[in-house]
Amino acid sequence: MLDAIVNNKYLLTAISTLGGIAITVFTQQLLNRRGRFRYSVTHTRVGVSTDDAIFGSVKVTWNNNLIANLFLSTVDLVNESMRDYENVIVKTFSNDTDLLTERTEVVGTTHFLKWTDEFAKELEVTPGQQPTQAQVSLYRRERNYLIPTMNRGQAIRFTFLNAAKTQNQPTLWLDIVHKGVKLHYGIAHNKIFGVSQPTAGYVGLMIGIIFVGIVISLSHTVWISCVISLAYGLFAQIFGAITLKVWRWLQNLFGG
Repeated sequence: MLDAIVNNKYLLTAISTLGGIAITVFTQQLLNRRGRFRYSVTHTRVGVSTDDAIFGSVKVTWNNNLIANLFLSTVDLVNESMRDYENVIVKTFSNDTDLLTERTEVVGTTHFLKWTDEFAKELEVTPGQQPTQAQVSLYRRERNYLIPTMNRGQAIRFTFLNAAKTQNQPTLWLDIVHKGVKLHYGIAHNKIFGVSQPTAGYVGLMIGIIFVGIVISLSHTVWISCVISLAYGLFAQIFGAITLKVWRWLQNLFGG
């Protein structure tokens, strides 16, 4: 039966056509799926307070307060979806380190993030007055930022100087509640032509199913079909990335 299907070019063409339609629908669903934001965190220890009776002491202080372990932590947030978003509120928080100074940047631009109006109001201090203990606790525990525009592929970087409360490496987390957005923690994926490798691989695989069907229907020699299919498989991610780049270009061209 398999030989009959392989040798029937019309049937193979029909199967490839139906498969192409199904994959096109699936690809459209993939491209319009829920927005995916991914973030990763790296920590660098920059100071440790020690007290050695023989070799001397090293003291790290913040506002004249001794800090046992000082870290520089960087949080990278990337919009890995195929859509752009506006007015995204992102919360950075921790329960095992005190956040001290901060720096934010919209990677690749000269812009930086501002606190949300609500968060800035909570930390507002009357001129000539000192912050309350509640304000100090809030400042050291979390930050709330407003991202005016989060374009597809856009990266945001947060850098915090922080004092770990224990001898262990601190933990920093992000939280986003925004319509159509799902936040994931993990290592940022490598990219091919600006497209994440997993996404490029998925699209390349779907294109490959159609491509292999066409090759089988047109080729009369099995080994030639195998070699061509294998060659495509080696570069499937590249074809997937190019397809997505062209798709994005068409979306931008027609106002998508």
